[in-house]
Amino acid sequence: MTPSAPASTLAFVESPVQLLNVLEWAHAQSAGRLLGVVPRQPARGGGNGPGPVASAAGGLRIVVLPPTDPMSRGQLRRMAGLARDEGHEVRWQEARGGRFAPVKAFAALAREVRAAERVVIGDPFSRYVQLLLTLVRAEELVVVDDGTATMEFVAQTARGERLVRWHRVGGGGLAGRLRELAYAPVSSTARRRFTPGADGSRRVEVFSSMPVTAHGGMTVRLNDFAWTRARFGPPLLTRGTDLVGTSLVETGVVDPARYLEAVRALTLEHGATRYFAHRRESPEKLRTLSEATGLEIVRPDLPLELIARRGPVGRTIVSFPSTVVHTLPYALIGTGVTVAVCDVDPSWLTPSASDRARGFLAGVTDTARDVHRLPAQTAPAAG
Repeated sequence: MTPSAPASTLAFVESPVQLLNVLEWAHAQSAGRLLGVVPRQPARGGGNGPGPVASAAGGLRIVVLPPTDPMSRGQLRRMAGLARDEGHEVRWQEARGGRFAPVKAFAALAREVRAAERVVIGDPFSRYVQLLLTLVRAEELVVVDDGTATMEFVAQTARGERLVRWHRVGGGGLAGRLRELAYAPVSSTARRRFTPGADGSRRVEVFSSMPVTAHGGMTVRLNDFAWTRARFGPPLLTRGTDLVGTSLVETGVVDPARYLEAVRALTLEHGATRYFAHRRESPEKLRTLSEATGLEIVRPDLPLELIARRGPVGRTIVSFPSTVVHTLPYALIGTGVTVAVCDVDPSWLTPSASDRARGFLAGVTDTARDVHRLPAQTAPAAG
């Protein structure tokens, strides 16, 4: 589908969480709020219905660049429905899964990207988004949270470093180095786009729930999940404890056997009954967890912030170091839910886990506010 006219604000998202945070940004824009403190919880009993909300910033078009895994695509389609309910235009653009899909998507989006007055980005580390940034003429660039990666993005841009995801390790051999060399001009252009102009000609804003600090001419605004709290809940609380899954095994950071033992120990210690799976966790891993612990595996159809806000949800939610230890305290303000974070013991990490990964995970836990700290589970791995 070819849009009839370019939107003044163009957003690119590749995950359900990114789309949720674009909706939160649009809500803050339409309300004209410059956030700096945690607001009061809305009154109980209100905010359950999907009442109309003003569209943000003179026309927001959200371009979804979906990944190939079915879980993410399903969540994205449901989030896209919520975005349309808010009055935003959503465009589904396949850019993966076929040999020529990236080229076709780039050509289809080029006109819109050049014409946009403001560009909102969910994943500044995405190579495809960085490629689109070479076409951007907008004077204003907004980065919304892609989880804890936002912390690394702000830190790397402050140091003037190449943008690399925190869990990635070096290597890749000669072929990898050649790819990096060929991609260097695109990466360099992206870094410049993310650097505010000294004369104010280029503005960069980060809209985040993460503990980040502005640098240079960058602006940071707090994402306090006001839209989520206005639209959903407050939730019914169960007596049990819920565990939140993580993709640290899938990204090669944590050893699978150590992770299984940690989940089993947390289940026994806290009387957990449900395990909310991360969308990237494999069915085989989840089946093993269920058989070893007796946990009910829940595969959410929306980001966990919305699932928890809608309820029912446990009075205690236990997570490993991840995005939710920063976002759930905002989404669940005033509900009586306790969010707890369990440290990752260094013995859990795989031999390929980088020093950056070790320090980053510790930083995610250390900077979490309004959460209860739990010690790392040190039970020996099976076998």
